[in-house]
Amino acid sequence: MAYYYKLGQIPPKRHIQFRQADNSLYKEELVSSKGFSGIYSNLYHIYAPTRVKKVDKPTPFQTEIAKDYPLLQTHLKTSAITHTGKDYLEARQTLMMNSDISIAICNHTELSMNYYYKNGEADEMLYLHEGSGYMYSQFGKLRIQKGDYVVIPRTTIYRLEFETEPRLLIMESLTPIETVKRYRNELGQLLEHSPYCERDIHPPQELVTEDKKGEYLIKIKKGGYLHHYWYEHSPLDLVGWDGFLFPYTFSIYDFEPITGRLHMPPPIHQTFQTQGCVVCSFVPRLFDYHPLAIPAPYNHSNIDSDEVLFYAEGNFMSRKGIDRGSFTLHPGGLPHGPHPGTVEKSIGAKDTEEYAVMIDTFKPLYLTTTALQYVDENYPMSWNE
Repeated sequence: MAYYYKLGQIPPKRHIQFRQADNSLYKEELVSSKGFSGIYSNLYHIYAPTRVKKVDKPTPFQTEIAKDYPLLQTHLKTSAITHTGKDYLEARQTLMMNSDISIAICNHTELSMNYYYKNGEADEMLYLHEGSGYMYSQFGKLRIQKGDYVVIPRTTIYRLEFETEPRLLIMESLTPIETVKRYRNELGQLLEHSPYCERDIHPPQELVTEDKKGEYLIKIKKGGYLHHYWYEHSPLDLVGWDGFLFPYTFSIYDFEPITGRLHMPPPIHQTFQTQGCVVCSFVPRLFDYHPLAIPAPYNHSNIDSDEVLFYAEGNFMSRKGIDRGSFTLHPGGLPHGPHPGTVEKSIGAKDTEEYAVMIDTFKPLYLTTTALQYVDENYPMSWNE
């Protein structure tokens, strides 16, 4: 994250003595990115984070890419899915992936996790299509609710508790998920023309310190496996932390759209960046106000990107037959554009009430074998009159 934050008790200097009531030292932990040259936070534990009680045999946790899937405009009919599994990890269905990112859905029925989870190799972004609850991590208690992007730096140890059954879009990125560089000044502060600012970014508000001993399971994802680590103390044994690296939420409802006289290109909707993709938020906005403006998007040939759209809410003007909760994938190498009849129909429209999440990747995306069951066979020919 691009600003400093702290919770709980911390000493006046890093790497100095900081003692508990019994005069023993709190155990300092540096959580850093890009070696020691990226953002980081300093954490202060009651117990040493290195003390492991036992490690169970790892279990496979990976997805197979569908072989020989042709170059096609693709619609994944995921809108009617009610549940994808019981458990938060078991219910993840990865639909698309490449060597930089993966995109999954997760509609699970169990509201609470009885273990902690750590992604040891990727940042995660959860988009809450439905549901609300809390995320508990070393960094504290974080409120999460419908419309939130939840950005979770890799190695964050967390568990989720939901109040209602969630529907999640999950993106994993092997490079950091960051605010957009062109929105920031040289010190990292979001600029005046940015479509959101630091007031819209919500870190954990309450530190949860669990000091009791017992059996605590942390499932760690790395290298295509889940590694099962058991500890005799909770990973939430912190008394304080400070730094720039922490999980946070940003609500799609707080994204302020940029508009113009003529149709604006998708980068105006950009919300996050990684080295492998950009994430954009389409939100309710006024349409173009030139007297001859065409609100519907023009045809577009992707040269450098594959474009994924997740249709969250509303009526999607340029698409027919796409329901709430579905995906489209428009791969590089093929032009895509509005469906027949939608361009003329859009003329004179003043605004839209749609919400959608777009992920544009810089390397080709591949469908997984799991995704094949949702493919709409008629979509590639849906532009015929």
